[in-house]
Order: sequence, then structure tokens, then C-alpha cells
Amino acid sequence: MLKGVRVLEVAAWTFVPSAGAVLAEWGAEVIKVEPLAGGDPQRGLVTMGIVDEGGGSVNYMIEIPNRGKKSIGVDLLNPGGQEVVHELAKTCDVFLTSYLPSRRKRMRIDVDDIRAVNPNIVYVRGSGHGPNGPDADKPGYDGVSYWSRGGIAVALTEDAEELVRSRPAFGDLLGGMTIAGGIAAALYKRATTGEGSVVDVSLLGLAAWNLSPDIAVSQLHGGSAIPKFGHADAPNPLVGNYRTKDGRYITLMMLQMDRFFAEAMHAIGLPEVLDDPRFADPASRFENRSALIAMMDEAFAKRTLAEWREALAGLSGAWGVVQTPGEVCEDPAVTVNGYVARTTTMNGVPYTIPVNPVQFDEQHVVPDGAPEHGQHTEEVLLDAGLSWEAIERYKQMGAVL
Repeated sequence: MLKGVRVLEVAAWTFVPSAGAVLAEWGAEVIKVEPLAGGDPQRGLVTMGIVDEGGGSVNYMIEIPNRGKKSIGVDLLNPGGQEVVHELAKTCDVFLTSYLPSRRKRMRIDVDDIRAVNPNIVYVRGSGHGPNGPDADKPGYDGVSYWSRGGIAVALTEDAEELVRSRPAFGDLLGGMTIAGGIAAALYKRATTGEGSVVDVSLLGLAAWNLSPDIAVSQLHGGSAIPKFGHADAPNPLVGNYRTKDGRYITLMMLQMDRFFAEAMHAIGLPEVLDDPRFADPASRFENRSALIAMMDEAFAKRTLAEWREALAGLSGAWGVVQTPGEVCEDPAVTVNGYVARTTTMNGVPYTIPVNPVQFDEQHVVPDGAPEHGQHTEEVLLDAGLSWEAIERYKQMGAVL
């Protein structure tokens, strides 16, 4: 879909680079500019023991946000390195960065710097806290800006004594998809008007969007949160998690209780409740919901997950199994739709990785591996019109890898 679009990514870690990975899967050519010394700092998480390489072969936290790109090593504080980035920017449609304003100015990659060499480029900034205000130049990661400051941790913890811990790159990957969507819209505007846009996405803004119902209700009638119910007193017994005999959980999500009540009770094996006056109408079911949930708990505890898969197979209301990440990889809907792909690293090591969830014309994505640090330096510079002599000069200056 984006064949012919060239993206220059001057970014690190996962949030903004994951947007570049999505664009690459959509067909764009994405050139990743990495620091000359060591490359993207996320490459170092393996040596620090934070990322498990899985036998020493796959750095998945580099592969996830960087698959399908070309890598060039550049010293962005070196005048020669800055010249190189400007030369590359002349040939690109999108400039994508995660660097803070103060660093962008020092590196001469701020909006005015890039627009000076390419006036209509789409300039994209990913940040922790937005482009304006007192924290515009404050570092932000998803664990801080999205998960904690954005209210996600409190909303998901509810009444537990200890805050729910964030998952790796949880907000980053949602943010990457959001950035990619904003870039697609900006490219459409440029195609129809000839004008480039400055696109901003922040992790804090993303968290507010994710918590729209919670934040909206917090401002209504003095409310502080969406009304909370436990499992035992849930307002709709057909919405909740039920434990099976073998310790697994099944999620029911039938919001229209009246529509599915009779069918669900037959499937669960509780047809007798249909003649019970306590559950004769919606008002009675709500009044006696705790008793009904207790009966359903008892019923679900009598059968294994495998037995429940068979018993609920014909139920027209929505239900599903609470799965582990490993089980998601084997889910028939996941495999048949190509949501998780088998690919290889640049060194040919096979591994499995989820692809972005957007498909065009039912075509499954099989991504290339992430590049090695500076793997494509000469290729990228030659494509941008630099001569071998110029490239050698920049290498001698310590500007490029």
C-alpha cells in the first residue's frame, strides 16, 4: 500500500520505531538511523540480561520494532553526520523521530532543519508528554508516561493492594500503530494538497484515549471512576469469567442478557433457572444476580475446559477462553489469518513474531528480519546520490559507520 514511500527514522527503543516497522509491513522503505557507537540502545538490553535471547540467537526486542528496515550508523553530533541525515531527508517522504526537542536542536534534525532541505516532508514526533507544556522536553517511556502517569495502572489494578505491573512495550506498540495511522493520513493530505504536516503522538495522550470511558465519567456528576463490581455481584451474569474444573477460565461477553439468557442457560446446563421465579424477568434477574452467578460458578466447576469447548460450541452469544501468549500462537483463528508469522533474522535464525493487525486485500504479512547495526550504510547513501568518495570522506570524519 505504501510502495514508493521512503521513511527516514531517527528514533530509538520501541514506541516510535514500531511505527516504522508497521510502515515497512505496509510497503514503505524505512531507513533507520542508529547512533554510530552501539546503535539503538535497545540492542544492549541483551547484554544487560534484561532481554532473553532464547539460546543466544534472537534479540526479539530489536526484531519486534525494527523488522523490515535498513540500518545506517550515523554520529548525529558530528557535522558530517548531520550533513548525511540532511542529504537523506531530501529523498524521503516522512521524517520520523523520538528525540526530545533539546536533542533535536543539537543534532540539527528539528522541524526547521529538515524542512529547510525538504519543505513538504511529513515530519513526525513521538513523545512522552506532547509537544507543548512544561514536560515537552522531559524523557518518557511507556511504563512512566503511558502506564503510570496516564492512569492505566490504576484503572487495571482496581482494588488490589499492589499495582498491576506493565507488560513490555505495552503502550509503545499501541502507540506505534497510532503513529502509523497518523502518517498514512498525513501522506494522503500531501498527495491531495502537496502540503506536508507535522504529526505528533504522545504516550500520555494515547493513555487518555485508551481510558476514554474512565476519564469521561470521572468528570461527570462528581464521579471518580466507572462503577465497579466484583465477580459475585456483576450486574450481568452473562458477562464475566468462570473457572473450569481444571483451573482454566472461560469469558462470557453477552451484553444483551435478555436476548441470550435462555440459550445460555441451556448450554451451561441450568435449564431449571428458566422456571425459577427469581429469574423470571430482567428486574428479578438483576435483584437475584448473586444467586445466579453462584449457580453458574458451580456448573462451570464441574467440567474441564475441553468439555466446555464442546458444550458451548453452538452458543450464538460471544464467549472465549482465557489463553496464554503461547496458546495465542496456536489459536486456529490466529494461524489461518496470519496474525503471527514465521520469519528469520538477518542471520537466518528462524523465529515467530506477531505482525501488525491491519491487512490489505486479505494478504498476510511475512516480515523480513531486523537489520544489523549499520548494515545498509553504503547502500542507503549510494541510493541517496552520494559518491563512493563522499562516503569514504564521511567515514574518515567518523560521521558514519
